[in-house]
Parts: sequence; structure tokens; C-alpha cells
Amino acid sequence: MENTIHIKSALISVFDKNGLDPIADKLHALGVKIYSTGGTADHIESLGIEVIRVESITDYPSILSGRVKTLHPKVFGGILNRRSNDNDQKELQNYEIPSIDLVIVDLYPFEETVASGGTEQEIIEKIDIGGIALIRAAAKNYTDVVCVASKSEYKLLLSLLKDQNGVFSIEQRKYFAKHSFNISSHYDSAIFNYFDDDSSALKLSVQKGHQLRYGENPHQEGFFFGDLEQLFDKLNGKELSYNNLLDIDAAINLMESYEGGRPTFAILKHNNACGLATREKLSEAYAAALAGDPISAFGGVLITNRPIDLETARQIHELFCEVVIAPGFDEKALTLLKSKKNRILLMQKTSTHNVKLIRSCLNGYLVQDKDQVNDNEKMLQVATSRQPTADEIEDLLFASNICKNTKSNTIVLAKGLQLLASGTGQTSRVDALKQAIKKAETFGFDLDGAVMASDAFFPFPDCVEIAHKAGIKAVIQPGGSIKDQLSIDYCKSNEIAMVMTGVRHFKH
Repeated sequence: MENTIHIKSALISVFDKNGLDPIADKLHALGVKIYSTGGTADHIESLGIEVIRVESITDYPSILSGRVKTLHPKVFGGILNRRSNDNDQKELQNYEIPSIDLVIVDLYPFEETVASGGTEQEIIEKIDIGGIALIRAAAKNYTDVVCVASKSEYKLLLSLLKDQNGVFSIEQRKYFAKHSFNISSHYDSAIFNYFDDDSSALKLSVQKGHQLRYGENPHQEGFFFGDLEQLFDKLNGKELSYNNLLDIDAAINLMESYEGGRPTFAILKHNNACGLATREKLSEAYAAALAGDPISAFGGVLITNRPIDLETARQIHELFCEVVIAPGFDEKALTLLKSKKNRILLMQKTSTHNVKLIRSCLNGYLVQDKDQVNDNEKMLQVATSRQPTADEIEDLLFASNICKNTKSNTIVLAKGLQLLASGTGQTSRVDALKQAIKKAETFGFDLDGAVMASDAFFPFPDCVEIAHKAGIKAVIQPGGSIKDQLSIDYCKSNEIAMVMTGVRHFKH
């Protein structure tokens, strides 16, 4: 290999000792001089390996309860010296500074301490100083030093030590440096975000990620950065695509409102629900959801709030679908659904995911809070003389939740806790309503007695008039138009119940 270095000395200082033993053993076998600190030195010595303690080089003990251990010119000079620079080498001799070729270091578990609910003092003490400085120094001087900044790289390090007898190429050193700066930048971002309570800046850092086959279309490159294993166990199927992930995200958001409720099933296509129903049995909920639009359901994403039983699985098995998401699968149901090898089966662990929504816009980013308001009965203000019935209120809230999770402008028509049709992503609310009515008629639904939900106010009474002529008997909308009264008056004159929530649910 060209432009190689031969590891002759190493500084090891880690918080987590797991996985360190075989590396220390191999370094010892290669005759590498090992420098270390505190508990790490004790651990390596317990393996029967000789260690030079950093204090013997610096002539300073660890001070301030361990806050200062490695922060010394004799340590950083040993790391940062340029081997090809004669002046650097003279200064090392003059000040008796040993050169260090390999730095193995990790960082205090700051994020873990925050996540576990640690006290402010506990969190502050997990802000690493010496470790982050060692990483920066060693990675900066990758031309002469190998920097290993996390145990995730131990396997590779050990393999290279074994295969190359302590010799590292410039490409390998640069790889480790890149990984090290990834570690340090992520750590700093996490600390900043802990202190940032007013969104003064946007700091994004995600460690896990992989390249997708492509983006929305084959000519677009696509990546996902996140940890899907926190949310799901993938039980079957092909690799998730960019579009799969968008639909899965929409499905989870939609189903959040039904967690812990009666059996509910939803079918989504292009981020919008094309079928959704609540019933006493899961198989009945699926059948009702599918009936909402059996054409759009082809190739869709299915999600439910209950474990899937064999009866429901048999129905699903007859449909070509991309993804099935559920909190569990009965053994026989799973066996049946897995018989189609490309069908993606995801067992959902939790619905907890981002509460901030971020998207690129122009030459920057838009950031907003996630819409976590679920319309409920306490919010409802009856604007008409006719009060909605208990069944209508249930249907209105059911439809409103679908509205919230559908591309605006949108109108949702529902009856008997079943999505009959929706008009999605239209440039006018009238067009959305006409689309929904036409779709409901296409699939043979009787709209007499159905309810209508709108994601935003009606600027004119035309929507309620069209809905009334189609058979709609109750309406839910946020209100807020200067012409609300026109829609209210029409409803009063035609015995339509109208409730207002005061909350708009635009989804652009």
C-alpha cells in the first residue's frame, strides 16, 4: 500500500469498555505501546497488558473529579505532530512528547442520559470535553493518525489490524476520520438541541441511514435517514422504497387517533386514505374499508390498530397490496400473509415519531409543529338549530380525523363509521366535494344520512347546498369565514346540523 503508516503507539480512553478486549490483545501482540487513562487503563491492565498511564507523561493527575485528564500539550502534541515536518519532530524531542499513531476514544452518553430522564446536573456532566477534543485532533491529523471514535468501528479496526499487521493506508485513515467527524458533529448537535428551547437554529443530525433503490422515480436518487427498527419489526417482504416510506408515515399518522379504540382498518394510496372503517370485528372493519374504494386499494398500504387474525388475513390475501402494518399477527395469519414473498409485513412497536415536521423549501427549510389536535366532542360548537344526533357526532369526528390526514383541499363523506368517499388535493372545495360525491355514487353508496367534513371553512354556501342535494344531513368544519353565516343559514333552512371546531386542518 502507498502512503501507509505503521501503528506503533496508541492512546485508548473509552467510557464503554465493551468490545475493547480483542483490540487491546491484538495491539499488544503487535508490540504497540499503549497509553491510557483511569478506568480504561485499569481494564486493560486486568487483561495482563502493560499500560503507560497518561499521568506519567503529563506529570499531572486527573483533576476536577475527572473533568480534566487528557487535556495537555504532551497528549495533543503527540497526536497533532506532522511526521513529515522537521520542526514538529524537533519540538517533540525538546519537550519529550511521545508520538501517538492510533486514538481509540468514545464519548460520554449524553443523548442516552437525556432520553432516560436524567437530572440537569447529570446531563451536564455527560457533556464530553476531553473525548471530543481527542477525536477532533486525531481526525484532523488523519495523514499520520488513525482515529476510532466509536465501538461501531471496532469490528473494522480489528479486522484491519489482523489483516495488515498494524499498517493503514491513507484511504483507510481518511475513512476513519470521516466517521469520527460524523460522531463529533452529531454529538455537538444533540447538545445544542438540548439547550435550544426557542428554535433559534435548525440542527439536524441522524446517524442511521441507507440508500434506497431510488427516490420517487427511478431517475431520482433516494436516501432514508432514521431508525425504522424503533418503530417496526419487518417480518416479510422486499426492501422498503421511498414511496413506501411516505405512505407508511401517512398511515401511522392516520391510525394514531384510533389506538386503543374499536377495531379499525385503513387502506391508503398516495398518502391518502381510500378506505377506512371501524367495526366490532377486525375482518368486518377490513371488508368495509375495502368497499370504500376497491380499485384504489390495489397496490395500497394497509394498517390496523389490532393484531391481524386468520379470518382477516384470508381477506387481505386476496388483495395485491404493498405493505401491511399491524401491532401483531396471529401465527396462522402471519404464515398465510408471508406466502407472498414480496408483501411487506411490519409489526408496529410504537407510533411515537417526529413531533416537528421539516421539509426543504426554496434555499432553506420550513419547520413546523406536527398537527396533533384531534377533533373531539368537547370542541364542537353547534351553529344550527338542529342538534346532531349521537351517531352523527361519532361519524362527524370520524370523518374529521380522516380530513386532517388527507391532502387539502379535501372533503370527506362518511356514514356508519365508514369512509364513503373523499375529494383530495383539489384547487377548490367545490371540486373536492363534487369529486367525493361522484366517487361515492360510483361505488354504490347511498349518501342519504351521511355526514360531511371539511378541512377548512366554506367561503360560500355552495358546498352545503351541493351536499344537501346529495343527501348529507350533518356537517363539520372549523369555521372562521367572514361569510360563515351564509352557510349556517342554508343549513338552518334545510334541517342540516352544522358543528364548528375552531381548528383548521390544512395539509399542504
